Amino acid sequence: MRTKSYDAIVVGVGGMGSAALYHLTERGLKVLGLEQFDIAHDRGSSHGQTRIIRKSYFEHSDYVPLVDRAYDMWAQLERASGRELVCRTGLLLVGPPEGLVISGVRRAAVEHNLEIENIEAASVSERFPGLVVDDGSAALFEPDAGYLRVEECVRAHTQLAVAGGAELLTQQAVRGWKADGDGVCVTTDSGKYAAAKLVICGGAWSGQILSELALPLKVRRKPIMWFAARDCHRQENGFPMFGFELGDEFFYGFPAIDERGLKMANHAGGEVVEDPNQLDRELREADLAEMVPFITRHLPGVKPIPQHHSVCMYTMTPDEHFIIDRHPQSEQVSFAAGFSGHGFKFAPVVGSMLADLVIEGATREPLGFLRVDRAGLLPG
Repeated sequence: MRTKSYDAIVVGVGGMGSAALYHLTERGLKVLGLEQFDIAHDRGSSHGQTRIIRKSYFEHSDYVPLVDRAYDMWAQLERASGRELVCRTGLLLVGPPEGLVISGVRRAAVEHNLEIENIEAASVSERFPGLVVDDGSAALFEPDAGYLRVEECVRAHTQLAVAGGAELLTQQAVRGWKADGDGVCVTTDSGKYAAAKLVICGGAWSGQILSELALPLKVRRKPIMWFAARDCHRQENGFPMFGFELGDEFFYGFPAIDERGLKMANHAGGEVVEDPNQLDRELREADLAEMVPFITRHLPGVKPIPQHHSVCMYTMTPDEHFIIDRHPQSEQVSFAAGFSGHGFKFAPVVGSMLADLVIEGATREPLGFLRVDRAGLLPG
């Protein structure tokens, strides 16, 4: 066992952790990243080829200034890394006119002057062949929305961090950490690592790593499927990303960008996972069964037989907002958790905020609604 000292240690080098590693390194700190798997692995929540990036935030309008910053920071990362990370295809959102999604998007659009286009339900199929919207539904199109190449984003942050002097150790499962007045010590199977500050980005393992906080996190199993696409469902032919609010369910998808085909998933529901290390990654009949009615009704011509599948995890908070804060019991420790299936687009902003917390003890970003002591996380 060995002890080596750093300015900061980042535990978990996925979407958020890779960004934190990069921003801390950019600010001149000597940083160590500890990852229990490999970089851009498929064991957690930051994989599956693509993630949506959008400004039409029906979840909470306070996210809009953060996603504005994220767009700029992803562009900066593209330039610095020489990688294509963002592709703008537009996003069609469909649902009841007074439903959570449509009313929330309209509210955010008015409050933040977003470019959102109303499309008549009957006109959707003319504009986007291969997509059908029920009469009586509202349809809104955000032309500036797009997707992020998720694994490439993690690689870009990580490689730039290492190029800037960060040290990175993979296959390093964290067994414990301890903070005292002089700093922190992190223990893995292969050694002990000391630092002045600690950043925890544990994803689905956050509840275990931060067990002393008893955070109200639930990890949910989320299957993702790819289906053979018609030409009209391909990105190069103008097919957009889409999201449909149907009762308690929210189906979303991406245009076909390669031989895998059209990607789809259901944002709602999902079996609670007690141990992320024991996640069932096989595709179940029930996983496909919930997709078939949607495909048959709204994606004519798509055969509901998946060509490929993946399983990831959502780490949910009760109010479905993130937690980004300093540890209430250890001021040397900052953490980000509970991204509830919509956090990846914010990764560079989250990384920058975590660097703020490490270096300055606070951030100028609008963090109030994401604090660990907010009402939405308190019992009762």
